[in-house]
Amino acid sequence: MDSLITAGALSLAAGDPLGALNLVALRDDAPALALRGIAMAQLGDLDRAKALLARAARAFGPREAVARARCVVAEAEIALVSRDLGRPQQTLDAARTVLAEHGDRVNAAYAGYLALRRLLLLGRLDEAEARRAAFDPAPLPPAARAAYELVVAGIEIRRLRTAPARAALANAARAAAQAGIPPLSAEVEAVARVLTTPAARLIADGNERLLLLEEVEALLASPSLVVDATRNAVRAGGAIVSLDRRPVLFALARVLAESWPGDASRTDLLRRAFRARQADDSHRARLRVEIGRTRAALRGLAGIHATPNGFRLMPDGDREVVVLAQPIEDDHAAVLALLGDGEAWASSALALALGISQRSVQRALERLAETGKAQPFGRGRARRWVAASVPGFPTGLLLPSPLASR
Repeated sequence: MDSLITAGALSLAAGDPLGALNLVALRDDAPALALRGIAMAQLGDLDRAKALLARAARAFGPREAVARARCVVAEAEIALVSRDLGRPQQTLDAARTVLAEHGDRVNAAYAGYLALRRLLLLGRLDEAEARRAAFDPAPLPPAARAAYELVVAGIEIRRLRTAPARAALANAARAAAQAGIPPLSAEVEAVARVLTTPAARLIADGNERLLLLEEVEALLASPSLVVDATRNAVRAGGAIVSLDRRPVLFALARVLAESWPGDASRTDLLRRAFRARQADDSHRARLRVEIGRTRAALRGLAGIHATPNGFRLMPDGDREVVVLAQPIEDDHAAVLALLGDGEAWASSALALALGISQRSVQRALERLAETGKAQPFGRGRARRWVAASVPGFPTGLLLPSPLASR
């Protein structure tokens, strides 16, 4: 490696892409193309960066497997930043294996960090935690170590574990300070604000108040009967009943919980669960059937008793009943939460991250655009979506983790 390439690499490591470009901007050999690609990525020109890295990978000879693997790692990072989450994980894993076999521990570790970051973006927390347990971050330089600690903090936040999240953020702040890159320190501070931002809304006894993440953690660990509208579940004392695929039953449970310790009227139950404007005999018959199904689903946590006015939720034991909801409820809250990270998302990436069809995501984006909450740019396959500012709305880090993994 010549002196200009070495100097350019040091400039990139210090967060000075313009300095790196000044050294190699007129060169078209493979190492220079790779450096130019990484520099353009740091400057935000991701399309140009991808093209340069692809040229560099082709320019490296068949015996330069390490250099090609490094290009793959750089392309994978650009894909994550541009929210191209459909790239096969096996490609990055293969590059990581090549780097490790050739003794490039730093870039091999960086490839492992990128794999963790991708799994976090996709919400695959079980896989992320399994990889993290086998991952050694020691080879990472300070800047990469800060980024890794942010991923760890993201996993802990999604798991509602505030103490480990604070520890990871403290580690990230120290590493960012050691790296001496101001934008990285600013990113750490932005993530840390999640812990002081309302994460949910508590509804109890007819009153509402906002909760911080640590208060949500404490509530879910309490003996209260919690009707959790962030996960469409009912939980108490460690027992969880998921109603995510039974929306009518969950709607009934929520109305009953919001009315506790009183009863919920049949009219209110029909209106909110069935969207019935006027109740007739068929609606009342259906309500009796669905109340029976809700009673069976909640057996062991609470009972449901009929009253002259409607129905009352009766928790087992001496438990308080509360409802946990998003700070701001929206029909497309999950899509808006992912857009809230400030990056531009493709509808296909949103579909992957949420585990729903791309057409459902596209319909949600169209509704959000109509209400001014999201806006597109680009056309066709290049179209990306960003969120307009929605004060008080949770970010993607506060999206609930799957119940089965808790």
